[in-house]
Amino acid sequence: MKYLSEYRDPELAEQYLQQIHKAVTRPWTIMEVCGGQTHSLVKNGILNMLPKEVNMVHGPGCPVCVTPLNLIDKAIYLAEEKGVTLCSFGDMLRVPGSEKSLLAAKANGADIRILYSPLEAVKIAGEHPDREIVFFAVGFETTAPANALSVIHAQRLGLKNYSILASHVLVPPAIEAVMEDEESRIQAFLAAGHVCTIMGTLEYYPLVERFKVPIVVTGFEPVDLLQGILMAVRQLENGEAKVENQYARMVREEGNLPAQEAIFEVFEVSDRLWRGMEIIPMSGYEVKEKYAAFDAKRKFNVNIAEAPENPECIAGEIMKGIKKPFNCPNFGTKCKPENPLGAPMVSSEGACAAYYHFSDTANRQELQGA
Repeated sequence: MKYLSEYRDPELAEQYLQQIHKAVTRPWTIMEVCGGQTHSLVKNGILNMLPKEVNMVHGPGCPVCVTPLNLIDKAIYLAEEKGVTLCSFGDMLRVPGSEKSLLAAKANGADIRILYSPLEAVKIAGEHPDREIVFFAVGFETTAPANALSVIHAQRLGLKNYSILASHVLVPPAIEAVMEDEESRIQAFLAAGHVCTIMGTLEYYPLVERFKVPIVVTGFEPVDLLQGILMAVRQLENGEAKVENQYARMVREEGNLPAQEAIFEVFEVSDRLWRGMEIIPMSGYEVKEKYAAFDAKRKFNVNIAEAPENPECIAGEIMKGIKKPFNCPNFGTKCKPENPLGAPMVSSEGACAAYYHFSDTANRQELQGA
C-alpha cells in the first residue's frame, strides 16, 4: 500500500542510516515530541541503529500521559456519583487516578464504555434521551476537530443529554516549556506530523527564532523518522535552526483550515495543568461559554481537589527528556502495564510502555521484519 510500504522500505531506511552516520561529527540530543514516534523508534529498533552521537529523548506528546489526576478523578466521579454513561478512548481506562482507574470503576458497576469516536457517543445520546452521556475528550490538536464536531452535531440535533469532559493540550506551548526547563539539553525537535496536519507549521517559527533549535515535522514510519533525524542532524552540524517539513505528503504550512474552524468554533485557548509538568500557560482548549451546556465540568459543577502524583513515578522527567524509562528504579518491577505507577506505562503512546514491550527485542530487530 502506498505511503506504508514505501516508508517501511528497509533499503531506503538503510540509506538514511548511512547518511546519518556520515553526517554526524559530534553528540546531539534530539527530542521526538510524539508518543507515536517514540513507539516507532523503539519497536523498529531504530534507537539501536543510530550512531552513538545521536541521543533521542522522548517528549510529552502522549495526551493520555499528561492528563492530570484531577481530570481522571472527575471522570470517575461523574460515572460513579452522577450516574452518567461515560464514554472514552480505550487508553484512558487503565490510567491511575488518585485512588483508582476508570477500569476499576467500570468493574465496580459504573457505566463506562470504550468508543472509537465521539460521534458514537452523540449517537448513544440520541438513542437514550433518558441517560446523560459524557465523552472524555482527551487529545492534542489532532483529536480536537472530532470532539468539537460532536458538540456542534449534538447542538444541531437538539440533544440536552450530551456533554464532553475536555482535556485537550497543545504541542507548541509544551515545546516552549521543555526548552525553558533549566535541566533541558534538547538541541532539536521532531514535531508530530498528525498535529501539523491539522494546525500547520506556522506556530513553530517563533519557537525556532526564540530558542535557535531546528524543528523538523516528521511522520511515523521508519523511513519518515530516519529522514527527519537526518534533516535535524544536518541543520545542527551546519549551525542552522529552521522549520523543515519531512511530512510534506500530509502537512501544509497553513494546516487544515476547516478542521481549525471547527476547533475555534467550540474551544478557546486556556492555561492547562499537565501531569508531571505543572501548569503550562495557554496550552489547552476549554469549551467556550456559548457551548457551556455541552461542557461536563460546568453542567455537573464538578469540583474535585488536586491530588499529589505518585512520588515513585518519574514520568515528568521522562516527558521532559531529562531521563529515560530505564532510569526509573521501578521500571519493569513495581511499575508494569498491569500495575502502573504512572500513565506512560499504560498508554499506547507512552515511552515507558514502548520500552517495556519492545526494548528486549530492539537490539535484535531488523527494519525488514517490523
